[in-house]
Amino acid sequence: MSYATLLVWVNIDHVSKQFVGVAAGVADKFAANLLGLSAVAIVPPFVAEGVVIVDNATEFDIAKLKASLAEAGHKVQAAAGSGRRFEWRSVIELPTQALISEARCADLIVIESGRSAGDMYRSVDVGAAILGAGRPFLVVPAAVKSLAADHVMIGWKDTREARRAVQDALPFLHEAKRVTVLEICEKEQMETARRHVDDVIRYLAQHRIKAERQVEMQARGSRADQIIGWADNEDVDLLVTGAYGHSRLNEWMYGGMTRDLLTTSPICCLMSH
Repeated sequence: MSYATLLVWVNIDHVSKQFVGVAAGVADKFAANLLGLSAVAIVPPFVAEGVVIVDNATEFDIAKLKASLAEAGHKVQAAAGSGRRFEWRSVIELPTQALISEARCADLIVIESGRSAGDMYRSVDVGAAILGAGRPFLVVPAAVKSLAADHVMIGWKDTREARRAVQDALPFLHEAKRVTVLEICEKEQMETARRHVDDVIRYLAQHRIKAERQVEMQARGSRADQIIGWADNEDVDLLVTGAYGHSRLNEWMYGGMTRDLLTTSPICCLMSH
């Protein structure tokens, strides 16, 4: 099992050479095709009391958007380097919907964290895309310059999403030098957590992947902070987790690990829903 095609989402207003370089490095790791994608939507007319305040886009405006998308494609191709299998796609459409639609083409979607807030007509809502795409996401923090994935940590919780994430991460796990399965739980759940993690380790062993068990009691603060702290101390460079095991609305209202990792993790995260 490997990744044959990586889809790299590019924000039309910010083409990061460093981010594209990380994606290209992952593509090289798995000898995968690289598919670049960007989208921008036309802002609809604003109507107040039956009066149109903003006119529809003209042909000139549409041509300008297409030119900007083409320019982004040239920047991505230049940053990815020559001599690789690269395809560029761009559409005039809501970015989140465009990404969900084009996800059918790829095994793994690579996206830069911290670029989801703002204008829905020009940027992707990463949470909504994860929920709708049906593909794993590799979320890359802006400060990351490369991804060796030498030490991969699975943030385990016995949910459908976590099981999906482990399966989706198998290509990375096969290539890793060290794999750790970590579960954080309440004190009274420690024995159950050990059994669950041992089952995951046996599952990975059947795929010729050696993994270590780590079960920790929930400390003060968020689980995301505890996971990030442990990962930082152990030189983890890739986290694997399920995404939105609780509803996204609950995470938005009350907080949750997926939201916290998307907004605060300094380490690359592979997430599946």
